[in-house]
Amino acid sequence: MSTTRYTHERGQESRPTRASEPARAGRGRVVIEDVTPQVDGGRFPAKRVVGDVVRVEADVFADGHEELDVCLRFRKDGQPEWQSCRMARLANDRWAGEFRVEELGRYEYTVAAWIDRFQTWRRDLAKRVAAGQPDSVISAELGTGARLVREAAESASAAARRDRDVVTLNAFADLLDAGIDGDEADIDDRTEVATTGKLQHTMQRVALHRFETEHQPPLTVVVEPRRAVFSAWYEMFPRSAATEAGRHGTFRDVEERLPYVAELGFDVLYLPPIHPIGTTHRKGPNNTVQCDPGDPGSPWAIGTAAGGHRAIHPDLGTEEDFQRLLAAARDLGIDVALDIAFQASPDHPWVDEHPEWFRHRADGSIACAENPPKVYEDIYPLDFESEDWEGLWTELREVFAFWLDHGVSMFRVDNPHTKSLAFWEWCIPDLKREYPHAIFLSEAFTRPKVMHRLAKLGFSMSYTYFPWRNTGDELRTYLTELTKPDVLDYLRASQWTNTPDILTEYLQLGGRAAFVQRLVLAATLGACYGIYGPPFELMESRPLQEGSEEYRDSEKYEIRRWDLDDKRSLRHVIARVNRARRENEALHSDRRLYFHTTDNEALLCYSKSTESGDNAVLVVVNLDPHQPQAGWVHLDLDEIGVTPGQQFQVHDEISNARYLWQGSSNFVELDPAVMPAHLFRIRKKVRSESDFDYYL
Repeated sequence: MSTTRYTHERGQESRPTRASEPARAGRGRVVIEDVTPQVDGGRFPAKRVVGDVVRVEADVFADGHEELDVCLRFRKDGQPEWQSCRMARLANDRWAGEFRVEELGRYEYTVAAWIDRFQTWRRDLAKRVAAGQPDSVISAELGTGARLVREAAESASAAARRDRDVVTLNAFADLLDAGIDGDEADIDDRTEVATTGKLQHTMQRVALHRFETEHQPPLTVVVEPRRAVFSAWYEMFPRSAATEAGRHGTFRDVEERLPYVAELGFDVLYLPPIHPIGTTHRKGPNNTVQCDPGDPGSPWAIGTAAGGHRAIHPDLGTEEDFQRLLAAARDLGIDVALDIAFQASPDHPWVDEHPEWFRHRADGSIACAENPPKVYEDIYPLDFESEDWEGLWTELREVFAFWLDHGVSMFRVDNPHTKSLAFWEWCIPDLKREYPHAIFLSEAFTRPKVMHRLAKLGFSMSYTYFPWRNTGDELRTYLTELTKPDVLDYLRASQWTNTPDILTEYLQLGGRAAFVQRLVLAATLGACYGIYGPPFELMESRPLQEGSEEYRDSEKYEIRRWDLDDKRSLRHVIARVNRARRENEALHSDRRLYFHTTDNEALLCYSKSTESGDNAVLVVVNLDPHQPQAGWVHLDLDEIGVTPGQQFQVHDEISNARYLWQGSSNFVELDPAVMPAHLFRIRKKVRSESDFDYYL
């Protein structure tokens, strides 16, 4: 894509027209509407990752029948000059253009358009010649063209732009004007000059943007690291990483666990809060209020006299140990993500230093967290209506900045929907100006509008309601909603199979097949997904009580020891699924998810493919974890890049089985006792130079 530099320092006539300039806008005849991508009328930025091509479309039209010139302008935030490229006409006055984002941070873009008098003249001249109009008419029109070319040359000269273009345009104007007597041969030569590509390209380069309309204000796009759109997260409690029973795990133990995480194929290791844990009202096993000596408490009850959100729990190790962990993880291609939970235990230094940051009861005591009938005596929520709200905001921002300065770039934010939305609107963009590589995962299992608002305010990705979407209709409806182009411009879904707070009834009752099925669905429906392990790969399914989604003997309140070598473990299945994710670019995005029809509602069939069509993945899942299910899948062949009648191979990336299919309808049978899902890579037959058939 060729681009040119552009500045607004042009002549009086070529300044952009704006709604605030009604007199000037009166001479601007072009209308620009419905520019995309655009989030809430441009209030919030669209989102992309490094290397993405941003496709911009707009409705652009004017009165009459003259030709338009439409260009896309873009620049990295802070750059003085705009780059521009011409947009192409689609249909019904819709135009499209593209630019690539190569750096982290913000970009601006806008659309500008004007009446192109020269292209209109060329078009009409061709029509006159084709209609056989008299030479005198053609000659007069050639003179009009010469005048347009000279005007462009004069404008270019006045702006001190490209002397070579000025010379070229004046020479063309002379050729168009020559032979004014209307000689027939001369008319043909002059007409040929009018259609030369060099004249057209030079005129485009120095075009007079007379009475230009520009979409104002410019729109923005935030560019984040690729992990923000494609990543696999593994959550584990460091204190449960010790190999010896009864010992508190350390960062050194987590470091020793890293090869296991890498073997599973995860690229993000997410740790719950690593800070000192308060002792006042510390919770005992299974969230009981009775705490015995030695009970570790909940990591989300943050803070003691030894420190709060910038401190490390002494039983986990030192800051040096933490830096060793970060370095060892980087060596294996793994990022370490930290949990940020903005709340405090009664022992947190903030309680004594800034009691105004908390809500108080009528008796003057600080109110603990409540979600009636639940009461969390070990946690004090923050008061975002505090008189010292600015001091609170600044301190919370500095918590992020502290860990960013210590090498952490990814954060899972606990319950952001219970904190001020205005705070997030300020905090995240402000941080990303200084730390554009930072990534924020929103843990907001809340109402859809609040979830979407948090995404618009700056969160890079978001947990979703995926854990509770089990039927084919539920999954199709919800994932279709999440992958609409306008939603994908600001909300990136992170599909999680389970969390320390979520053990769904489906996993409690479905056995091994339910765990494998949910793994495949999360990892392929979502370019970003995560599991909470080792409970997931070891298929922990015991609820605290019937009807509860809490784990019995939850790691939130006690240290657990896990047998990672258990023969029942799903570790090898997880590794194969994650390898398929890495090797198939189609699974690196959610922009081309397509659901195919089946004649059995228990079978869910969908595909993902790359924009180029050179990689396509087809997934078929038996949604019944108890019974074998069979039926016909009816494929939209265009979506997987297969032509009608073409034979193609489907290669199961989990079992390594291969099948030859042909046509849109093919039979599938899945026994959950064996494997409840196919994860097919589409391989099309090609013929080599030696006439040997193989599948690519």
